[in-house]
Amino acid sequence: MAIHLLFDLISYIVAGYLSWRYFKSTHLIKDENLRWYYYTVLVAGFVIGSVGLSTLNNYLSLDGQVILGKSILGALFGGILFSEVFKWRMGIKGSTGAYFVPSLAIGIAIGRIGCFLAGLEDYTYGVETILPWGVDFGDGVSRHPVQLYESMAMFGFFGISVWRYRVDRSGFERTIFYQFILWYAVQRFVWELLKPYEPIAWGIDLFGWICLLLIGYALWFLRRFDLVERSVTV
Repeated sequence: MAIHLLFDLISYIVAGYLSWRYFKSTHLIKDENLRWYYYTVLVAGFVIGSVGLSTLNNYLSLDGQVILGKSILGALFGGILFSEVFKWRMGIKGSTGAYFVPSLAIGIAIGRIGCFLAGLEDYTYGVETILPWGVDFGDGVSRHPVQLYESMAMFGFFGISVWRYRVDRSGFERTIFYQFILWYAVQRFVWELLKPYEPIAWGIDLFGWICLLLIGYALWFLRRFDLVERSVTV
């Protein structure tokens, strides 16, 4: 697990540096006290979602064993749920997550390399495959390196987000967060089909269902922004 923790630390440092050094903004929430409440709620959602949903997935997939875990998908889901409820209660409209996107993308990309290097112990490996790039993590089984699939997808979106930030700042601020969630949820849903987790309904595991919820969330907000822009243009 030491190698995984090392890559987690690297991902936090890189993501934090990018967020501080390059991707700054005047936050949508102007009131400083309200902004700190927002950050507190967001962090609480991250932690509860990460640990809670990962532990629940372990329970469902490991014959009822209660093993604490952490999941970036769970963290995103919890953070979104908590922040959206907070924004609704406070009457805050619009995207507040745009400037987190490049850091999230690069952080996930680096962190997944740590998951890959941790091997079977991390329980993020894929199912058996006959494809030539399958990886044997020490048990004699050639498996899909789903961790690297996700890492490459996130490196790709990091590049897209930087490009959007440079060429279309207004569009970046309005829609990049929802585009990121859509991209992340779609690719993660595909990789979930290549993992040995226990399905809970229709062959889809817990994380797969969470991905479908996030896809619906992202499409809903992207559709809303599209309708608003069309009405303004007309």
